Amino acid sequence: MTATPDTPNITDTTVTAGAPAAPEEPAAAPRPGTLRTRLRALRRNRLALTGAVIAAVFVLAALCAPLLAPYDPAGPDFEAALAPPSWAHWLGTDDLGRDQLSRVIYGARASMQVGLLAVVLAFLIGVPLGLAAGYYGKYADSAVSRLTDTLLAFPFLVLAVGLAAVLGPSLLNATLAIGISQVPAVIRITRAETLRLRHLDYVGAAIVNGGGDGTVLARHILPNATSALIVQATVGIPAAIIGEALLSFLGLGVQPPAPSLGVMLAGTQPFLGPAPWMAVFPGLAIVAATLAFNLLGDGLRDVLDPRGGTR
Repeated sequence: MTATPDTPNITDTTVTAGAPAAPEEPAAAPRPGTLRTRLRALRRNRLALTGAVIAAVFVLAALCAPLLAPYDPAGPDFEAALAPPSWAHWLGTDDLGRDQLSRVIYGARASMQVGLLAVVLAFLIGVPLGLAAGYYGKYADSAVSRLTDTLLAFPFLVLAVGLAAVLGPSLLNATLAIGISQVPAVIRITRAETLRLRHLDYVGAAIVNGGGDGTVLARHILPNATSALIVQATVGIPAAIIGEALLSFLGLGVQPPAPSLGVMLAGTQPFLGPAPWMAVFPGLAIVAATLAFNLLGDGLRDVLDPRGGTR
């Protein structure tokens, strides 16, 4: 018999030495909606970054006012009355000799306090009402919408002045008046976001899987509406700052001799000629604070809004 040549084993799966190796998978790039990507986009927005820095300076000045103020903001010094800006008093003094820099720092503290607390109050009231109106609809939506329309019939500052006049002049009552005046805007934003989100697939899947109303609202709708609410907060803070200054200017907010930017502006009219710094520096502080939060809000809107683009 003739010997047959050896044949290779067809079951041999050994890879030859010359076979090319499988290519490595590239590292996953950050998704466009991730926090790192959004922070990077925010850093590229110079106006928003400038606003964030100035806003942070105001917040730190408010927190550290006792450490930063060189003088007692309510302590008069009649020998230094109407002193112009100098090394002793960087922003000059008022008609009672009180240091303007110290009063601006403490005035910014009152403005930040009202701005932040009023927005928190507006969110505590407006977010639950907006969620209920947008999610349940029908009678809940009708009742909340009628309340919102009634409050929106009055301009923000007019409503704040009216509430402060009813509650009485004080910093606490000014905070309550401004917070309540901002509730309609928060309700409208929350309701609109809830109406948009409740028809999405993942919300329907959560309901089909047995999720209750509280679970769906707390775990699926509210977290995804956070971006719009953050933007609304940055818009509400400068409005609250202006509202506090107006109420204090009219005598319905902070009461003298406690410092407030509005109180400082209220008594400057007789001294605009001989001591213009009494009005200039408190006014600049109000403009800087409101502009900073507005710039920050515009930047956050560009970054957080998934339907818009970044600058």
